Amino acid sequence: MYQVTKGQWSGHDTYILHSDQLAVTLLPGLGNNVIRIWDKVLERDVLRKPEESDYEFYMQKPYHFGIPILIPPGRIRRGKFDYAGVQYQFDQNTANNNHIHGLHRTQSWKVTDLQEQDDYCSITTTFYTKDDPNWIRQYPTPLKLEVVLELRGTELKQTLLVQNLGEQAAPFGYGVHTWFMIDGAPDQWNVQVPVDAIYALDEELITTGEVVSLGEFSELPHGLNLSGVNLDTVFRGVPDQPFTARLTRNDGLQIKYSANQPYFKHWVLYTKGEADQFICLEPYTWLTDAPNSKFGSDVTGLIDMQPQEQIELTITLDIEHP
Repeated sequence: MYQVTKGQWSGHDTYILHSDQLAVTLLPGLGNNVIRIWDKVLERDVLRKPEESDYEFYMQKPYHFGIPILIPPGRIRRGKFDYAGVQYQFDQNTANNNHIHGLHRTQSWKVTDLQEQDDYCSITTTFYTKDDPNWIRQYPTPLKLEVVLELRGTELKQTLLVQNLGEQAAPFGYGVHTWFMIDGAPDQWNVQVPVDAIYALDEELITTGEVVSLGEFSELPHGLNLSGVNLDTVFRGVPDQPFTARLTRNDGLQIKYSANQPYFKHWVLYTKGEADQFICLEPYTWLTDAPNSKFGSDVTGLIDMQPQEQIELTITLDIEHP
């Protein structure tokens, strides 16, 4: 049975999408973040979820829980770049006076549609960047953002529709920072990602314009056991292979995480130290510091959005139970 119910998290409304297998909790009022996926079959949390006691930390760094939206993802050197005659200056919010993880944090999104059908349920939310003075101060080209979150059985599809409402071309980048739980048992989990190289980073963790071999992560395309693994790495996707990562537990539980091509080009994998409780699988459309990169947009994935142009970016999570 598919239904959408309402709940609360720290005084803010949540919307919970239900199938027989999953319950997916969305927090539209604080960043439109999927903050929980409860697997009803295995009775486990799929994602790192924020407790109400985490409220202050969540408000400071909402990208540490659930499926946070990053617009744009990664670091930008000194937070500064020029594009189509417009100067962009993002807040310098991380080490070395750089910017990290974009302008989308805890803004409130408007719920514009709910669906409860025989074979799926969904929620649609909308946000206009012109309504946020802090956003427009840093990124003056106005955008319309709409997210459709759709649940069918064990499959969760997250579609971002973005439209350039400005009068000039807009540089656009998107990613998510999804925290998958591995329950303190990294030796029980393997991750497989279709990648063929690593983007080298400098001492400020910004791409240098060089690519290097997979090295110690050479098993990633085939399946890398997470025991003893420490990841904070930007990988190059393989263009002629499906953009799908697989996280598999020894008992046969598999989580497939995919995104639509040709927009998505890069994977960031992050374990926050040696893998223990979670691994972040982060599909990105644009490379760290894309507007300032030595690479061209065909490599960085920077999307040149013309006035009134709309694009559709889709990320799908599917769980196969043992």
